Amino acid sequence: MIYVVIAFLWAAIWLYLLLGGADYGAGIIELFTSKSNKERTRITLYRAIGPVWEANHMWLIIAIVILFVGFPEIYSTMSVNMHIPLTVMLLGIIARGTAFTFRHYDAVVDDMQHVYNRIFAYSSFITPLFLGIIAGSAVSGRIDPEATDFLSAYIYSWLDWFSVSVGLFTVTICGFLAAIYLIGETDSKEEKRMFVSKALKLNIAAVVCGALVFLAATYEQIPLLDWVFGNIYGTLAIIAATLSLILLWYMLYKGESKGIRILAGFQVTMILFTTTYRHFPNIVILKNGGYLSLLEHRGHDKSIETLGWALLIGSIFILPALFYLIYSFQKRKANVHG
Repeated sequence: MIYVVIAFLWAAIWLYLLLGGADYGAGIIELFTSKSNKERTRITLYRAIGPVWEANHMWLIIAIVILFVGFPEIYSTMSVNMHIPLTVMLLGIIARGTAFTFRHYDAVVDDMQHVYNRIFAYSSFITPLFLGIIAGSAVSGRIDPEATDFLSAYIYSWLDWFSVSVGLFTVTICGFLAAIYLIGETDSKEEKRMFVSKALKLNIAAVVCGALVFLAATYEQIPLLDWVFGNIYGTLAIIAATLSLILLWYMLYKGESKGIRILAGFQVTMILFTTTYRHFPNIVILKNGGYLSLLEHRGHDKSIETLGWALLIGSIFILPALFYLIYSFQKRKANVHG
């Protein structure tokens, strides 16, 4: 049953990156859109993410619950040593959700709309930035549970070049996903060209930030190159991601938009696979060679068994309802366009 729980944990992180990440990317796109195009872009963004944006946080909640119930030592270590970036990320989620709601449903339209717009855009950038910083810190080897001073325990554990570069890479990935997803959400040729242009720029930014991640890893003496290219599966995943990226841009060049979301999602999946496969089951790498393992540092067997069955039974009810929600709004959009 432990592998069922681990599979759900990985799937929750994966889905949160693909779906929630695209939601954050929508705000990132708005942040870097010119004033003349902002209002039109907001309308498209709202039409795309409005119906399902809140449901995407379900995956983050599931991941947190799995760690809390099934891996309490991992949960406590991360929540204590990473409490500053975790707090910033959670505040970003709250601020973003609140601003998104008020800017569309506020009964009074006044200057506060500009405040809501800024909060939404900036929190959409800050939240994935710190999500990536937390992910980078987990494998950076800088978390020291035995630290005796504040800076070593709560600042140096996440504030380093590698973790920050992973955060920036996460931001660009979210923006890229959103741009690709939004290409199919508009019938306007001008808007399609705009989103294609943004996808290209964010793709370039992702490549640059990805290179920064490897440079920072080398500087921080983190064996990222070995994790990614030191095994046949990681190498094949990177090759597959590269080929799918070439195919994606070829399809966009030909004016095709069907299937590009699947290709973009596949690329992100391959990136996530390569960065987690090599050091599995170690989910947190500690200072001085220590680690926290999903197998060695799991909870009581009864807790794991109960959690596994709860996830399996819960998925029977949650997943069909989620798919129907997405299907319903996609069908409504198709009827509106028709």
